Amino acid sequence: MKIAFDNDKYLKLQSENIENRVSQFGSKLYLEFGGKLFDDFHASRVLPGFLPDTKLKMLLTIKEKVEVVIVINAHDIQKNKIRSDLGISYESEVLRLIDAFRASDLFVGSVCIAQYEPSPQVDAFILKLNNQGIKTYLHYLIKGYPHDIDNIISEEGFGKNEYIKTERPIVVVTAPGPGSGKMATCLSQLYHDNKCGIKAGYAKYETFPIWNLPLKHPVNLAYEAATADLNDVNMIDPYHLESYGQLTVNYNRDVEIFPVVKSMFEAIYGKCPYKSPTDMGVNMAGFAISDEDVAQKASKDEIIRRYLNALVDLRNGKFSQESVDKIALIMRQLNVSVEDRKCVKKSLEKRDLTNTVSMAMELEDGHIVTAKTSPLLSAPAALILNALKYLAGINDDLLLISPTIIEPICKMKISNLGNHNPRLHADEILIALAISATNNPLAYMAMKQLPNLAHCQAHATVILSQVDAGVFKKLKVELTTEAEFFAHRLYVK
Repeated sequence: MKIAFDNDKYLKLQSENIENRVSQFGSKLYLEFGGKLFDDFHASRVLPGFLPDTKLKMLLTIKEKVEVVIVINAHDIQKNKIRSDLGISYESEVLRLIDAFRASDLFVGSVCIAQYEPSPQVDAFILKLNNQGIKTYLHYLIKGYPHDIDNIISEEGFGKNEYIKTERPIVVVTAPGPGSGKMATCLSQLYHDNKCGIKAGYAKYETFPIWNLPLKHPVNLAYEAATADLNDVNMIDPYHLESYGQLTVNYNRDVEIFPVVKSMFEAIYGKCPYKSPTDMGVNMAGFAISDEDVAQKASKDEIIRRYLNALVDLRNGKFSQESVDKIALIMRQLNVSVEDRKCVKKSLEKRDLTNTVSMAMELEDGHIVTAKTSPLLSAPAALILNALKYLAGINDDLLLISPTIIEPICKMKISNLGNHNPRLHADEILIALAISATNNPLAYMAMKQLPNLAHCQAHATVILSQVDAGVFKKLKVELTTEAEFFAHRLYVK
């Protein structure tokens, strides 16, 4: 994989910038973390070399000064809101985040329930956290938020929120997803700290859009494509332009809320330390891009994948036509199309030639392997085997797995497990390959190539089952599919 990002440089610059921001305010900084604190696979795709846990590693360089507060909106608990990329509820994501932070030796101070209103589901979650020894604090709905400044900055506004007691100078405020109430939590803390005579500050750590890249740079447009369903729009920061005469990029929600944030700072402290939304940020990612061409190419590829995935989500009722059209417009602005994704064309050609479900994968050297559905193997299972054969230099005619292993598994699926077809899925073929590798040198050679599937590009002519799609995700293969159901079925396991 070609590298476009200097991760070590970024870690150094980012940690220094955050510590400088702490010193700007005095004893405490509330740092709102936008996006994913770890598992940031979008960033690693558009900026190859940016590791998915880079933000976490950055915090570990200053971990003795860091405390984590996780914010979850009570309404998201009531609606059982799901984090789509992981398929788990926001409640479960809070627990997963706590485990991950603790495993990394980061101190999790508490969980804040934003916009709290009593309900059985919310109260049960609070009890669950308390029983696990996790402190919880309640923040309430505030009448007129965010525009009625006089009411917000009063005892009837932030004053009625519970004061989150923190111990360390850098308080990272994160959440299981967008719209959880992170900024309101930070501002509420500033209000309470000021009452206690503590001089605290606020800053925002949002990787995208990258403020010192052009507005229509592919990296920034890839962020727009990723948030098409949230109606996020990149724009020139008008406050920064007016104050400094400098063009910087921000996004609409921060630009829209900045006058309110500025007024809140003025109401709490008498003046605002920031002249623009860009000033609030502490993101140094733009200074760590090491190969502009590679970053642009990776971002364009990501936008195409986002478009194909959006078509699938539209078919499944998870996306609007307006959001799909927005990504299509971004593609036209960059003069890219689905045809630029080579594995798409090859998979469709294979489908038309064989009249069955087919797949194609573009490997790191540019070679494309294809596969089709057969009586014993699904297209995903066959594609993985074909790719491993090529990478290991094994003749395509040679068998990696004996029929004496595959056939009993197929028979068991029908006779004992109640399946409707005997074909092996991707996970099953990998298990069979691992078994064969114990006494078959060719299978062992193929197994050794599994890590080399990471970052390869694959496309299927139908929407894959969750099992098959999950295997490709675990192998770090960048998968897309046509927006077509297998055999015209509406339900896919």
